[in-house]
Amino acid sequence: MRLRRAACCILHRGDVMAPRVRFAPSPSGYLHIGSARTVLFNYLFARSTGGALVLRIEDTDPSRSKEELAYQMADTLLWLGIDYDEGPRKGGPYGPYFQSQRTERHRAAAERLLAEGKAYRCYCTPEELAERREAAVLAGRAPRYDGRCRTLTAEEARALEAAGRRPAVRLRVPEEGVTVVHDAIYGDVEFDNAALDDFIILRSDGMATYNFASVVDDIDMRITHVIRAEEHLSNTPKQIHVYRALGVDPPVFAHVPMVLAPDRSKLSKRHGAVAVEEFREKGYLPEAIVNYVALLGWSPGDDREIFTMDELIREFSLERVSRTAAVYDVQKMEWINAQHLRRLPPAEVARRALPWLRKAGLAAEGAQVDQRLTAAVALVLERVRTLAEIPAAIEFFFRAPETYDEAGVRKHFAAEGAAERLAACRRIAEEVPSWTAEAIEAAYRAEAERLGVRPAELIHPTRLAVTGRTVGPSLFHLLELVPRDEAVRRLERAEAFVRAHAARA
Repeated sequence: MRLRRAACCILHRGDVMAPRVRFAPSPSGYLHIGSARTVLFNYLFARSTGGALVLRIEDTDPSRSKEELAYQMADTLLWLGIDYDEGPRKGGPYGPYFQSQRTERHRAAAERLLAEGKAYRCYCTPEELAERREAAVLAGRAPRYDGRCRTLTAEEARALEAAGRRPAVRLRVPEEGVTVVHDAIYGDVEFDNAALDDFIILRSDGMATYNFASVVDDIDMRITHVIRAEEHLSNTPKQIHVYRALGVDPPVFAHVPMVLAPDRSKLSKRHGAVAVEEFREKGYLPEAIVNYVALLGWSPGDDREIFTMDELIREFSLERVSRTAAVYDVQKMEWINAQHLRRLPPAEVARRALPWLRKAGLAAEGAQVDQRLTAAVALVLERVRTLAEIPAAIEFFFRAPETYDEAGVRKHFAAEGAAERLAACRRIAEEVPSWTAEAIEAAYRAEAERLGVRPAELIHPTRLAVTGRTVGPSLFHLLELVPRDEAVRRLERAEAFVRAHAARA
């Protein structure tokens, strides 16, 4: 394989045909981050050029394909905001969109190539092929098909069939010269035809191979651009030969760089969550996942990092996709998620957090977002990174703490005069004329002056008493959201705790 820089033709709005791209996953699992990046780039390209995105399910391997996972993947795309134009559930003019339902089309295309002499039947058994590959390796040769069925006579073929052999179908590939892949990201990439063999396009069971079925389906679905992962680049010369055999010009190819783990190894489960569905369960926002994934191998050309989907559509181009591998960084993803959380109205954040609040017992089934919940969420937004962190962040607004932070106890409850200061704070809670942040703060500062202490000597013990924690949002705004009688009870309990602790000491 040789790379040579070259400008590649990319269709845009106003050309003869609007671009048509496709995402063609195998329904054998969840939507991996790398696959999410691939479909996102296809979607952004389609939307930015006035084109269409097709979702095609490549489910020809029954041992690995599950129909329910195909629909689950489609639902995940829609949750991300990737509204494909044609595919499962939506239909379209070039269906069916499950590859397993297109086998007759694949067989018809193969029969046409056989009739035109561009393909031939191969009767070699898997065992024979394996034996020859092993012999080639031992002899220092490339383990490629030796072409022995290329020149079979009709009589020889009939004899093999009479012996019970079921043929596969192979494409005739030129044995000399080079095949050039015109890639919109890598430029021109050359492959020696001598390194390619007459590959199988139809197995002996009548099922098409990936390289053949994919091309036939792309032709039928009028695909103009194939934007996919770099790992498919090695398949592309074979697919170009299929296009040529079928008399169709290849589409524009664009192979996007791999997504690697932080140690630059292949990204896998051992590196943590790698599926979109896992991030959804962890409380990540779809717009944040889209934002992060877009930056894996693409740049707007400046230092901006936070984008909406509409902004990405306006900015995206294949010319700005990098050739170098992108490195997965979950901390960066958390940061981006936090930025998107803070851009949302608190009421919307609370609404999206309801499933986690219900699971934590902080919201009843069917409960709606109210003013108090919204205000509580607003107070902690600067301190959370995901929706899943919200229940723990606001729990003290709705439940009295069962324990107190140990370091806080040593610092604020074990100090001399702590019980008396808590008693003073309890009296403030009982007597302050208005239970508002402004009135509570004024009363605390006045009491601190009367006692001759710093306001912090009242604020910190109160925070620990009411929340069980030493850090959190503004105490006075926090207290405003805790019912007055509940705040009094929590301060009484803390005062009793301090006195009992002192008595034991």
